[in-house]
Amino acid sequence: MLLAELLVVLALVLLNGMLAMSELAVVSSRRGKLQMMADAGRRGAALALELNADPGRFLSTVQIGITLVGIVAGAVSGASLGAQMAEFLRGLGLAAGAADAAGYGVVIGAITFLSVVAGELVPKQIALRNAEAIACIAAGPMAVLSRVAAPFVALLSRASRLALRALGEGGDAASGVTEDEIRALVAEAESAGIVEPQERRMIAGVMRLGDRPVRAVMTPRMEIEWIDVHASDEDIRARIRSSAHARLPVCDGSPERLVGVLHVKDMLDALIDGRPLEVRALLHQPPVIPDTLDTLDALERLRAAPLGMAAVHDEYGHFEGLVTAMDILSAIAGDFAAPPGAEASATPATRREDGTWLLDGAMDVVEAAELLHLELPEDRQYHTLAGLVLYALKRVPAAGEHVDVEGWRIEVVDMDGRRVDKLLAQRLKPRHRG
Repeated sequence: MLLAELLVVLALVLLNGMLAMSELAVVSSRRGKLQMMADAGRRGAALALELNADPGRFLSTVQIGITLVGIVAGAVSGASLGAQMAEFLRGLGLAAGAADAAGYGVVIGAITFLSVVAGELVPKQIALRNAEAIACIAAGPMAVLSRVAAPFVALLSRASRLALRALGEGGDAASGVTEDEIRALVAEAESAGIVEPQERRMIAGVMRLGDRPVRAVMTPRMEIEWIDVHASDEDIRARIRSSAHARLPVCDGSPERLVGVLHVKDMLDALIDGRPLEVRALLHQPPVIPDTLDTLDALERLRAAPLGMAAVHDEYGHFEGLVTAMDILSAIAGDFAAPPGAEASATPATRREDGTWLLDGAMDVVEAAELLHLELPEDRQYHTLAGLVLYALKRVPAAGEHVDVEGWRIEVVDMDGRRVDKLLAQRLKPRHRG
C-alpha cells in the first residue's frame, strides 16, 4: 500500500514536471524556427505555433493541469503518507502529538523538495535547452487538455484579460523583435563561435543601412574628382591619367554644376577609332535621387542604373555628391584597398596605447556610437561623427575644442578648412564627491 502511494506521488510530480516543461518550451519557442519546422513537415510544429500565438489560453490550460496535480498530490501526501509516517515515528517511541507533527512535516518537506527539483527546476532547464523540439512534442497533449478543459480555460482566460485591462495592460503584448535583440543574438553567436567576427561586422553594417539616408554614404561634392567641360584635351587626358576611377563627373566650372559623367572607356574607344575628343558627346546622365532617400532604396535605383552611379541632390535641386554601389558595399563590409594611383583612405577608428580613440570626422555616427557605447537620439539630423560635434557646438569648431558626450570627451584634433577631419575620443574620469 505504501509503495503504491509513493508511486502515485512520484507520477504526479513527474506529470507536474511535464506540464511545467511544456509551458516554458511553448512560451519561449521562437516563432521563426517553429515556422521553419512546420514548413519542413515536423509533427506538432503547427500546433505549437497555434499555442504560441495564444499564450493566454495556453497558460490557462497549463495552470489548470498544474493546480489539479497539486491538489491531488497534497491530498495523497497529507492524508495517507503523513499518517503512515506519524505511525512509524510513534513506533519508534515518539510521543503521539510530536509524531503527528513530525510525520506530516517530513512528508510535506520531502514532497515539496521533490516537486521543486523534479517538477519545476529540472524540466524547465531541459525546456530552455531545446524549446522548439519539446514544444512540438508537447503541443498535441496540450491541445487535447485544452479541449477537455475548454469551459474552465475560457473562464480563466476571460478573467485574466479583465484583470489585465484593469491594470492598464489590456492591449496585445508586443512580440516584435528589436534591432538591439538581433545585435545581442549575433554577439552571442559570435562568442559561441557560430558567427565569425567579419560576419558580425557585415550584419551590423546591413542593419545600419536601413537607418541611414543616402547622403550618409555618398561621396560629398567637394571630395569628388571632376573634369571641367571647358578644359583642353591635354588637361582632360592629364586628369584621367592621374585618376584611378573609371567614371569621372564632368562639371561646368565648379563641382556645384554637374553636366554628366564621362566613362573613361568611351573616351578610350574614341581615341582608338581616331575620332575627335568631344567630351559633351560622350557624357552619360546619371539618375538623380534625393539626399533623404533611404540607402536601401538607393541601392535598388543603382541596380537599374546602367552607369552604376547616381547624383544626389538636396530639396532645392543643388548637387550634393555621388553615390555608387561600391559606396554602399563599403558601408556594409568596410573600406577596400585603394586602386593603384588613388589615395588610400584613412582608418576611421584607431585605438591608441593610452586607451583613447583617434577617429575620422567622416566616420558614421552610428558606428562610432556602437564603438563608444553612446545613446543617439532617434530624430538626429547628422550622420557623421563630425556632424555630432557641429550639432553640439552649434558652430564650426577650431582645433583643440571639444564636446563632452556621455562620459567621453571628443576633441577636434585637425581641421581641413571648414571640415572636421580628425577627432580624439577620451573617456572622462568619474567625479567622486569628497
